[in-house]
Order: sequence, then C-alpha cells, then structure tokens
Amino acid sequence: MSTKKSKTDLGAGSNMPNKKVKDAEAVMKKVRDLGRLLKDSPEVERTLAELNLSYACREVVDKNAADVLDEIEAALYQAATSILQGEGFTYDIPSRSKINQMYVPELDRIVLKEQIGKRPFANTHTCRKATITTRILGLVHQLCIKRIHVTKRDLFYTDVKLFEDQRESDGTLDDLACMLGCTRSSLHVVASEKGVVVGRLAFEEDGDNIDCQRMGVGGKAIPPNVDKVVLEEAKDDAQDSTSKLFLRKLKTTLKIPVLALVDSDPYGLKILSVYMKGSMNMSYDSSNLTTPDIKWLGVRPSDLDRFNIPEQCRLPMTEEDLKTGKRLLEEDFVKANPDWVAELELMMKTKEKAEIQALSSFGFQYLTHVYLPLKLQEGDWI
Repeated sequence: MSTKKSKTDLGAGSNMPNKKVKDAEAVMKKVRDLGRLLKDSPEVERTLAELNLSYACREVVDKNAADVLDEIEAALYQAATSILQGEGFTYDIPSRSKINQMYVPELDRIVLKEQIGKRPFANTHTCRKATITTRILGLVHQLCIKRIHVTKRDLFYTDVKLFEDQRESDGTLDDLACMLGCTRSSLHVVASEKGVVVGRLAFEEDGDNIDCQRMGVGGKAIPPNVDKVVLEEAKDDAQDSTSKLFLRKLKTTLKIPVLALVDSDPYGLKILSVYMKGSMNMSYDSSNLTTPDIKWLGVRPSDLDRFNIPEQCRLPMTEEDLKTGKRLLEEDFVKANPDWVAELELMMKTKEKAEIQALSSFGFQYLTHVYLPLKLQEGDWI
C-alpha cells in the first residue's frame, strides 16, 4: 500500500471549511485576474508638487555623477568661503527625525517635511559629526569622478578610526543624500547584497543576461546597483534599500501583482509596511523605495486558528513586541486600512505570534503544497 500523501491529506491541518487544493490553473486564477486588472488599469502616480499641500515637503531625485559633483563642490565652496571670512563653517542638514515626517494619504506613503538642522564645526556637540560629513563628501566626490560604486561597508572601512561604527557613516550618507537632493544610490554607494530572486524571471544586469530559473533553489542575489538592471520578462508566478528598489522596478515595469509572506508578528508587519509606505530612516526617498498596493497574503494572525497552528508552535509576544504592535496601531497608514487594524488588534488581544516555519508542524511541504495554494486559490489576501 502506498504511503504517499494526497493533497487532501496534506490539508488536514487547515480549518478552512470544505476547501481543497485544486489544480494549478485554479490556484493561480485569482492571481492572474489581479495581474490583468493591474495591466488594464493605467497607473497614475501622483507627486508632491501636484498636491499643492499647505506645508513644504522634501523629496530627492536620481542625479547623474556630474550633477552630484556640482552639488558637492557647491557645498564645499560655500564651506571654504565661510572659513575664509573667519566665520567657520556649518552644514544645513534636513532633519530625518520622526517629528519631521508625515504620512500623506494621497500618496499613501511617508514623506519628509522641510525642517533643517545646523551642523557647525565650531561646536563641541557637532564637531565630530561635521568632520564625518566633510570626509564622506570627499569620498563620494572621488567615487563620482571615477564613476565607480562601492558598498556601505567599503565606505566605512576607508576611515574606521574616524567613523568608529558603521551606523555613523550610514547615517551620514542618508543626511548627505537629503542635503544634496539626490537618491542614496546617486552617491555611488550601494547596500550589500541581501535579497534574492527565485523563479521565472529574466533580466539584464549591466549587459549580462540573467535567467533566475537557472540559478537553482538558492536564487540570484539582487544586484546592489539596481539602476543597471533592465527587466526583460516575468512569467505568471514570478529590508534593504536594494531589495526595495528592485521590487518597485519589478512591479512598475512588468505590472505584476506583489504578494507578501511574512512572520505573524509586529516585526513582520513592520517590514511589510516599510516596503509599502516607506521607512522613517529614508522617508526622503520614499517615492523611489516604496511599492504601492502590496497584498498581505500571510502569515496573518487570523491564520493561526484557521489553519489550526498548534499551541506549541505559537510564541508569546514579548514586551517589545507589544510596544511595536501598539505603535503600529497608532500609525496613520495602518488606521487607513481596517483589515490591517483588525489583524493587529487580534494579535494584540491573543498576545501570540508565529513564524512562517510554524506551518512545518504539518509537514515540511505544507507551506508550498497546501497553505500557499489555498491562500492564492481563494484570493485570501488584504
């Protein structure tokens, strides 16, 4: 007698009434319908300038190396002139603090307001920060002249004694992008490769043809220099800024649906919200880094009971989890989505969380053979 499990056997853990995994065509039908809707609906992307808001906001744009060089040299010329006049020098740095950020419903993302902070060299509190700013301006100037790209880690190691901690050089890079009015990638400094692409996607990377189907189960690392990527094709089912840039390019170029699978905890939802609405850290570049209308497929708090996730696979939320969940419920972009509010409130009420791996309690293939097919088949996303 065969011991091989059927699809209906694999679904034993699910509490979705009378739902069976159907054939591949039926599983993908609602996803394809969503894809057709995206392609048939003209995507009108509004800008801050069009909104005529009563308050000023700051956004950056992609700039070529020559334009970035002009901006850097203008900033350094201004500093040199101020020194020669006996006044020392200071940098005007846009504030990236939470108080200087806001959610704009019309754009459905977080943006940076216009508050400016001073960073004088002749001040004991800001002297070191002004020195780091000057040093990184010089390094970026070299990169733009040579037309080369380096990683943030490479940049840090050019002057470890001055920077001391990579967070110092990373944060100053973001400050400079704001100050110069350009995206961080325009500074020729990229994030290290973190995300991977798996599935039926082909693209051109700096002249090389990449077919992700030939990359095995490990996938292809997302190129750090996304502006050199040309997307060619994606078939039906195809936290770092590089991944965000790539995802946005994928959706806007190919007009395909984006569905997210994250852990059922406040941190998982926080990651999803950053991809959709932008992060506080890089709110100045939200127009380039956010992907609108990502669907939250799972794992959602309501799935824990619907799919009978065992108690031993559910974890109690920590105090930090509860604080993060509470902060998310206070965010304007969360309040704007009643389905998100309902899921978060359920999580806060049960004080339970679960990782994607909790689904493996029903078998190692339950995620790919049952959970995901059922969710896609029923169009069960928000």
